[in-house]
Amino acid sequence: MSTIQFLQTTPEQLADLISEGVKNQLQELKKDLQRQEANDELLTREQACQFLQINSSTLWAWTNKGKVIAYGISNRRYYKRSELLECLTILKK
Repeated sequence: MSTIQFLQTTPEQLADLISEGVKNQLQELKKDLQRQEANDELLTREQACQFLQINSSTLWAWTNKGKVIAYGISNRRYYKRSELLECLTILKK
């Protein structure tokens, strides 16, 4: 366990330092959440194919095999951008 000493720091200055640190962390968290929300964007079949650079028959096959998850309303299908990114795997060299 390490010890931190604040020399010549008033309680008000310490409170300001803590407040500034918390404020910075909250701003970073907000940015991360906004990026995550952007990744949860719903894509149509055509947009998903363009995003993955595949044709529609490949997307259909991957959906039927359970490799990607499709969400639907009536006869329309949508794919979450974040889930498409998660389906990508790292290839061994």
